[in-house]
Amino acid sequence: MRTKQTAIGAALAALALLCALFATTASAAPAWKFEGKSLEGTETILGAATESSMTIPGLTTKCENFLYKIKIKNEGGTGKGEVTELPLYNCTTNTKNCVVTAIAAQKLPWAAHLATFSSSNYVVIEGVNVSIEYGNEACVFYETIVNVTGSAGGIVNNETETATFNATTLSASKTELKALSSKIEWNGVFPTEAFEWHREQAISVS
Repeated sequence: MRTKQTAIGAALAALALLCALFATTASAAPAWKFEGKSLEGTETILGAATESSMTIPGLTTKCENFLYKIKIKNEGGTGKGEVTELPLYNCTTNTKNCVVTAIAAQKLPWAAHLATFSSSNYVVIEGVNVSIEYGNEACVFYETIVNVTGSAGGIVNNETETATFNATTLSASKTELKALSSKIEWNGVFPTEAFEWHREQAISVS
């Protein structure tokens, strides 16, 4: 009888330890913060890169104004959100043979969440879908709708209040963007700020 009670006691102790470990893991998830305090309710943040580019093998498309607007919240101790707008302006290519006749985000909103990889915090955007149409008959992609799809992870820098997307951050966050069955690169640094209740407050992720 004593042996049975001891076994039950050991099992309960192990269960309690497991629950504690899960609780620790959950509390360690990155969250949105303003002035060092966890966000309560929702907020809208705007990331604006002065220049950002997407590279399909053989062609780079660069936009002078590349913005994203994300509605954010903390849920279960983890930062989440959704990209509601992605306006793209003044887009050109690295060859005179191809001009951008149309470019737009599709199927918004896109889900977003915060995650930690190798002790660094990232904002991960899922369901990315951008369509690009190129003009000029000499362009290899003439009259072809190029759809950039997949997911993208950008590393967050609290000191500069930026999110940076490039080949290294996509690889580290286990995300990937594709177009025409090929892996593509996205490069951009996005200074980010609150757009509603927390204007001019320092934004961070931890």
